[in-house]
Amino acid sequence: MFGSLGIPELLVIFVVALLVFGPKRLPEIGRTLGKALGEFKKATDDFKNTIEREVQVEEMKHLTSAANITPAAEVVSRDEPVNAVPVERTETPHA
Repeated sequence: MFGSLGIPELLVIFVVALLVFGPKRLPEIGRTLGKALGEFKKATDDFKNTIEREVQVEEMKHLTSAANITPAAEVVSRDEPVNAVPVERTETPHA
């Protein structure tokens, strides 16, 4: 994650941060940095999932158009019953 940073480099960074910010503010800065990194990771994961979902939708559109398949959502309509056969009614006159 940090590339070629080893223990000595991390200790130098910690000492400099301790001198610059002080021992009282260092835990607060660490918590804030941890929360920021967590939010960033969450946002990038959400963005990645959105992109993957959009790619899948485009692939499905491409596959259905290439195979001349009409998606089921376009075939079934609530206005017309599926496989409806017209029924002839014969009414008897009322006396």
